[in-house]
Amino acid sequence: MPGTTAPVFLVGELPAGSRAVLDGDEARHAVTVRRMRAGERLVLSDGKGAAADCVVDAVRAGRDPALDLVVERRWSEPEPRLRVVVVQALAKGDRGELAVELATEAGADAILPWRAERSVARWEEGPRGAKALARWQNTARAAAKQARRLWVPEVPEPVGTTSLAASVKDAALALVLEGTAEQRLTTVDLPAEGDLLLVVGPEGGITDAELDTLCAAGAIPVRLGPTVLRTSTAAAVALGALGARTTRWE
Repeated sequence: MPGTTAPVFLVGELPAGSRAVLDGDEARHAVTVRRMRAGERLVLSDGKGAAADCVVDAVRAGRDPALDLVVERRWSEPEPRLRVVVVQALAKGDRGELAVELATEAGADAILPWRAERSVARWEEGPRGAKALARWQNTARAAAKQARRLWVPEVPEPVGTTSLAASVKDAALALVLEGTAEQRLTTVDLPAEGDLLLVVGPEGGITDAELDTLCAAGAIPVRLGPTVLRTSTAAAVALGALGARTTRWE
């Protein structure tokens, strides 16, 4: 079914009855940022495809704001038959978070952080790495809400090239965005279902050794066009091309 036009708020579990209460951080955002009022509509989602269309019955402001809701209908949106998993190389500063934001808004079904050889950011084990991963996960969550998506992309722990090669072998198709590739993304044969891995390298590019490893596992290098895109924008552009070439945008 078409996407919702009402704002989406994420909850741990959808209400079972005809009435619900939205509280916590989501209610705070609804009341103080969106300034929602009685009579307005919103959608509750569990971030895994299930949703409930609600009408605001009352707004309780204050230190702990809450919204009393009337649930009018429920529905579930299935995952696309062809899932696109963006393998995003770690990037310095806020470029990684920008990549996650844009890829989520463009429809990525999962985002796998990749410790590429030329990645400046490292995400070492421990609190700093956990904090960096949490930023990517929170960015995906916020971007999914902004785009009014009912599926929040998973952002698991980062992988190295050896682990990534194993994932390439298990995928229905794996594409590596590479500016020097002969084949274009617009001409490669795409599967109808399964996981499609879309590998995006760091600002310094993918090394020859990495490309050889991924290609040996079955990946196909492809280029988007005559220009070179930054690591923060490449996935979103590629997702747009894939959306137009498949049933994902129907």
